[in-house]
Amino acid sequence: MAKRVAIVATGQTDHAGNRRDVTGVELIHEAVARCLADAELTMKDIDGVVIGNMDHFEGINGVELWSIEGTGGIMKPTLKLTTGGTTGSTLAIGGYHLVASGFFERLLVVGWEKNSESDTTGAITTAFDPIWDRLVFAGAISGLAVEASAYMERFGATEKDAARAGVRDRRHALNNPHAHLRKEVSIDDVLRSPMLSDPIKALDICPRTDGACAVIYACEGAAEKICPKPAWVWATANRHLYSYLGDAQWYPLRSLELAAREAYAKAGIREPLKEIDVMELYTPYSFANLSWIEALGLAKPGEGARLIWDGATDMGGELPTSWACGVLPAARSTSRPGPCAGRATGPSTSGSRSAHEGLWPRSRSCASPSSTRRPAAESRCPTATASSGSTAPTRSCSIFCA
Repeated sequence: MAKRVAIVATGQTDHAGNRRDVTGVELIHEAVARCLADAELTMKDIDGVVIGNMDHFEGINGVELWSIEGTGGIMKPTLKLTTGGTTGSTLAIGGYHLVASGFFERLLVVGWEKNSESDTTGAITTAFDPIWDRLVFAGAISGLAVEASAYMERFGATEKDAARAGVRDRRHALNNPHAHLRKEVSIDDVLRSPMLSDPIKALDICPRTDGACAVIYACEGAAEKICPKPAWVWATANRHLYSYLGDAQWYPLRSLELAAREAYAKAGIREPLKEIDVMELYTPYSFANLSWIEALGLAKPGEGARLIWDGATDMGGELPTSWACGVLPAARSTSRPGPCAGRATGPSTSGSRSAHEGLWPRSRSCASPSSTRRPAAESRCPTATASSGSTAPTRSCSIFCA
């Protein structure tokens, strides 16, 4: 029988365009050390390590071996997971299942990237099939521009709509001391920034970042001993619908729609806009905020912009989105696994139902900052309450989609 699993600690580096002060291994160690300190554990208490990055960016093969002194995984089971741009959520989901299956009791999961030492455009371009795909996909920005243009043509959305979402994310970044870009911008600033690939401008896109993040997963019985209020994982879901770029469907985003539906169903969520407290989206550019929240069931097709303009996704709104600032001002890397990196609901990343305070310096508590906003859904989700004889429900929880 699968075990209940929670996130009990996190640690991440300060993100920057170029961390010249550390090597990649030292960058990883920085996140791991902060995570262990957050949990008040040592590597002797950790049963295994999972690490992931976009390995073709740095051009390092066997990252799980190369980074062993940084992760502290010497003489411990160590596994590498990498799925390109979805590596963050893959780490979150993979780490959960490795603990839920009973393989590990306490598992360290690390995501990292040192983009200052890589050629991201070259790596992304050459990752595609040389005959069928490569000639029509020159790096990430041009492909995203096609997606944005298709959405604008279909629904009449404007560059100003996307800029409003970007302004929100950058404002939220001011609350995150680890974010790469911590400067508030206006809609006019975004619209006047240099054009990269029409309609995407410089302030519409995320930066290239050096950074790392580590989280610790623990099973029920161990989690409560490490953290007084663990962030329990309620559900995971994953979809990959095509192999060739030419088969991609720009809208609707069926992979995200299907993954979100599955995760909601597992967690007993019927009205995500009303029932979820916070979402962290892995949106690498501002236009994605419009279509992704529609795929997540927060707005009808073509009405994502209206929800954003109404302030529903702002801090203090009906459903704060990318409250940790998301990818746009924080980091274009896979350095945010677990609750910080994700393609759906999250505090990450990689989506989660409730955020983990370990993203910021905090006292010894893993409670969600929004834990009092709405009644918990314990009655619908059996994993929301402890089964160790306690009748007190736990509020923190997580949902990951990829």
